[in-house]
Amino acid sequence: MLDKIKQVVTRYDEIERQMTDPAVLADHVKLTELAQERSDLQALVEAYREHERVKQELADARELVELEEGEMAALAAEEVKDLEARLESLDGEMRRLLVPKDPRDERNVFVEIRAGAGGDEAGIFAADLLRMYMRYAEGRKWKPTILEENATGVGGYKEVIFSVKGKGAYSRFKYESGVHRVQRVPQTESQGRIHTSTATVAVMPEMDEVDITIDPKDLEITATFSSGPGGQHMQKNATAARVVHIPTGMFVKIQSERSLTQNKQLGIAIIQARLQEIEQEKQNTAVAADRKSQIGTGDRSEKIRTYNYPQGRVTDHRIGLSSYNLPAVMDGDIDQFIDALTVADEAEKLAALNES
Repeated sequence: MLDKIKQVVTRYDEIERQMTDPAVLADHVKLTELAQERSDLQALVEAYREHERVKQELADARELVELEEGEMAALAAEEVKDLEARLESLDGEMRRLLVPKDPRDERNVFVEIRAGAGGDEAGIFAADLLRMYMRYAEGRKWKPTILEENATGVGGYKEVIFSVKGKGAYSRFKYESGVHRVQRVPQTESQGRIHTSTATVAVMPEMDEVDITIDPKDLEITATFSSGPGGQHMQKNATAARVVHIPTGMFVKIQSERSLTQNKQLGIAIIQARLQEIEQEKQNTAVAADRKSQIGTGDRSEKIRTYNYPQGRVTDHRIGLSSYNLPAVMDGDIDQFIDALTVADEAEKLAALNES
């Protein structure tokens, strides 16, 4: 690990030298790129330098323990314990900082929830997940907005798409991608039998226009009348936008905004995010194998998390973590799972680094 960190320190020092070069100072683009790279490396370099300083202090303190007697030796021994604890903490911090960051982590996100297996109950569960995520986003002072919804007649959703705007939204929501399973007695079940239903969740970071370019000829955009709440106001001007990406056949209909132009822009942004996610999967087959696809088939056997109502338990199957406070989880308290998944993800990436 230290060899890798020393390489980072060497690169950091080289960047600082380059940033004093008159030719670089005259090149605004190059200077900005170097400044960003230096910023990305700075925390790890500072942790390493602190680590080296503490390591030297620890060697000095251990030497004092050997040379001194009585009270001085006892004080030096106490300092050794403190320094050893500090050194261990710095080791952990450096390991964490060494793991490469996902450059998309700070972005806003689009989240799509679709009812899977289970009929009406699956749609109701999709609505429960939507509420859970909206509460979670609001609790973090982010801004969630429903962009498109295909509701059922029983208070559920066949499909619902929403956005979350907030710094770091993708870093938290990305672990929610996959199949979620619920086990409970549906309101429509007269015999009191427990049913199993699923809903699928896909999380996509919002892309900058430069990330992936869509040829306008590949898009078919039509204006349609809106439906649902607010529809009477918007039907006069047909403000809903249906955006189809012709090469892939994927489409989205957006009616959340009162302007046709705004709905078109949102629709294109969602298509863009989907295409970027597909491209990301192609470029990184190892990650694709780990994630096994966000959507899957929606079959009951494909699951990342189970919400068991009779037992009041929520279990994340990727890390084997369970919570027995299901009401709190459904009210948006999902940080315990996301925190544990983040740690597991970082540990896996660090193990891969050590093997390389």
